Amino acid sequence: MLMAVTCTLSPGRYRLLLTIGGQPCATGWWDSETTARRKMTSWIGDWGQPGTTISLTDEETGTQLDAWPDEGTATSPATSG
Repeated sequence: MLMAVTCTLSPGRYRLLLTIGGQPCATGWWDSETTARRKMTSWIGDWGQPGTTISLTDEETGTQLDAWPDEGTATSPATSG
């Protein structure tokens, strides 16, 4: 069962994206990086299973700050690939 994530007109700077089987399932936005990281830990506990990915991105800079499972962190679109 997936949880509902509320949407605001002005999303926060830090975005969590949950995918299952390569399909986006939930997105959350927070203004505080600390809060977003705490939510990421919670999402990993709730949804972490084979085939699931959870990423934390700073939407202001385009930098992926964290990912689960660990895919390498702190990469920006300009420097990755």
